[in-house]
Amino acid sequence: MILLETERLRLRRFTADDVDRLVQLDSDPEVMRYITYGVPTPRETYESVILPRWFAIYESTPLLGYWAAESRADGRFLGWFHLRPDRMDDGEQELGYRFGRAAWGHGYATEGATAVIEHGFVRVGAGKISARTLAANRGSRQVMHKCGLVFEREFTYPEDVIAGRSEQERAAVKYSITRPQWLAQRARGSARS
Repeated sequence: MILLETERLRLRRFTADDVDRLVQLDSDPEVMRYITYGVPTPRETYESVILPRWFAIYESTPLLGYWAAESRADGRFLGWFHLRPDRMDDGEQELGYRFGRAAWGHGYATEGATAVIEHGFVRVGAGKISARTLAANRGSRQVMHKCGLVFEREFTYPEDVIAGRSEQERAAVKYSITRPQWLAQRARGSARS
């Protein structure tokens, strides 16, 4: 099932056939640098834990979940996006994304995140959409800013979320946007056109 398309991207639901793509994506230490400090996700974890959880989200909340991001030009797997109930702040939807290095620097994350945010406000009816990353992850922070999210606060991930790391290594930031802020951004954008 295709969730949405942008000028260059197609976002679709994952299937069991995507496990090799996901394992390959997570096997790059640079991709995982600010997620697991470079540790790859084992294939077994995708097969027995992650994909079943994602499939359950599709069943319980069809407009939310995780979506493969593919090039519309050639069908190439680039990475993924998610929009799901926020794990840390009730009542918010959480945006996330992960891309392979070959896709970095081409604007795909910003293009897709902008479309997922619109999906969240228009189709899901979200009141607020947020995203988080480690403070050192400048690339992800830049995407958050470019797609319209606004810096909200600094915080430290708890040890049960990121185990075995110092408080400094767990330093993070949260960006967010509310529906009224998003509507105001859209109105300003339309006025400039």
